[in-house]
Amino acid sequence: MTEHETTPETVAAERPAGEPEPRPRPSVPAASADPGRWGRVDDEGTVYVVTADGERAVGSWQAGAARDGLAHYARRFDDIVTEVELLEARVASRAGDPRQSLGSATQLRDGLAEAAVVGDLAALGARIDHLVEVAERAVERSKADREQARADSVAKKEALAAEAEKIAEESTQWKPAGDRLRAIVDEWKQIRGVDRKTDEQLWRRFARARDSFNRRRGAHFAELDRQRLTAKSRKQELVAEAEKLADSTDWSGTAERYRHLMAEWKAAGRAPRDADDKLWQQFRAAQDSFFGRRSEAFEERDAEFAENAVKKEELLAEAEQIDPATNLKAARAHLSRIQDRWDEIGKVPRNRIRDLESRLRAVEERVRNAADAKWRRTDPEAEARVAQFRDRVSQFEAQAEKARASGDKRKAQEADRQAAQWREWLTAAEQALATR
Repeated sequence: MTEHETTPETVAAERPAGEPEPRPRPSVPAASADPGRWGRVDDEGTVYVVTADGERAVGSWQAGAARDGLAHYARRFDDIVTEVELLEARVASRAGDPRQSLGSATQLRDGLAEAAVVGDLAALGARIDHLVEVAERAVERSKADREQARADSVAKKEALAAEAEKIAEESTQWKPAGDRLRAIVDEWKQIRGVDRKTDEQLWRRFARARDSFNRRRGAHFAELDRQRLTAKSRKQELVAEAEKLADSTDWSGTAERYRHLMAEWKAAGRAPRDADDKLWQQFRAAQDSFFGRRSEAFEERDAEFAENAVKKEELLAEAEQIDPATNLKAARAHLSRIQDRWDEIGKVPRNRIRDLESRLRAVEERVRNAADAKWRRTDPEAEARVAQFRDRVSQFEAQAEKARASGDKRKAQEADRQAAQWREWLTAAEQALATR
């Protein structure tokens, strides 16, 4: 039986800073490799396992040759080793509740003295003891993590309250600051695990800061009303300049000036609502007139690239016929030639760039995905695991059939149970391989 992929090195890599390095995990030899080393079957069919205190009867075997009975109990031993390995992997990966893993490990340890198996019980016991120690540390670590999570939640709400207080005292960006205070409320609701007393104290801090901000904002907008007449005069000047520029043919310089005018428009602030809307429509009309004429000029220039667009469409028609599923190597070579020719063709109209490029990227991605899928399908380690699990299912199914044929209903049920367990693992391994 092979070792699980989780190793002491991977466990050590996940160990938090300050936690002592665990002792090495004991190894357990596979009992099915040499069951006679660990037990025997006497003339009456009683099966014994060798322990540190002498032999212990673990069952009987009347279904055939003594070596088959010994092998049967050895496989049961190996199944326990497999269960231990799976628990080790679960604990190391921190999947699921560590308390459940500890309970399973403890149950294995407590039942080992009476287990009806043949194998190196001393080594397996040491392995399970080690697993229990690791699981106990995982439980303690989980507890510490929960406590840390509670502390983190308090710290997050304290930070949000402090941020609100800073906004209330300093911010003059009224809309973003108001939006941020509303977002803080949403974030606050998402933070769990704070006790009620602490939560109420922190919320009162936030509420006071929000009220203070709202009072300052109200005073600001009262003052802003007095500034809007000045803003109206300034925007009238900006409209007049924008209308003069509307007929310009200096595309770059005028576009840059319009960007500056827009910045000045925003800096001027809001005029009274009725005047502000009318002035904006005039400003926007002048700006749209200039940029509309510039677009027409650019479209005329883009017409010079129309022939290149036709050539690239022809290349795309050829590229989209590439089928990497038929011959991946030929598909990659064909695509490479098309990419070279694509670059040689040159520019296309601006309004076609995204469409043409995205179609070529889709072909490239299809070929790349086919190459990746081919590599994943040939992963030897994943295929080996699937084959190993399939063999174990077949073994237990054969044992069940043999037991039923001999009338041993209990052994047939046990073999069926083992086959079902291994079949479940096989299904999971096959699904993992299929989605890689």
